[in-house]
Amino acid sequence: MALEQAYPGLAFRARSRNWWARLTGTPAECQHLETEFAWMATYSPDTIYLRGRGRARSKPARPEVSVCRTCLLGLLEPELAAYAGRVVAFEPDAEHFTQFFFIAAEDFEPAGLQPEVSSAIETRLNAMSGQCEHDGCARRATWLWLSRTDVASLDDFGSIGHAAGRRLCARHGAAALCRQLASIAEANLFYVNAPYGETGAYVWI
Repeated sequence: MALEQAYPGLAFRARSRNWWARLTGTPAECQHLETEFAWMATYSPDTIYLRGRGRARSKPARPEVSVCRTCLLGLLEPELAAYAGRVVAFEPDAEHFTQFFFIAAEDFEPAGLQPEVSSAIETRLNAMSGQCEHDGCARRATWLWLSRTDVASLDDFGSIGHAAGRRLCARHGAAALCRQLASIAEANLFYVNAPYGETGAYVWI
């Protein structure tokens, strides 16, 4: 799929699209990375890594691109808000995370989640109910946002299973996730993708 078709409205650095970039398989870079160096993410919206190998979840898959924070959030938030499935999303550790990605529930095991963690997340996904907790919103809650205060480590399946978190609709869940990413001053993320499937979780490493 061509960049212009996959990412209409985004401008990319010319030298990241030349013959050498194509030969070496280097992702195209948004124009802002010419001068902005503190925040960069590799966005692979249609790729999921299972047992260490990348798999395209749609054909044609949108190409992998390197983008600044502003461009990432501009691409990601509409995708999140439009996702109709249920989501458990974990606030990442701003100082240490290098990847932030969605795993559909059916891919928890091949993606490498521990069985106890998978079970705890699936329990929360299946128990999703009620209205969005954002002030004045009456939409159905389809997201559970778990802050670092709620769950400090993704190995803590006990907290995953019992922490209150915030129940949010897709629109306000997307806003919460993107607001958290926007608050991080510096980041170099090697992998960010878009949601897929019927239910799943946004996790970080």
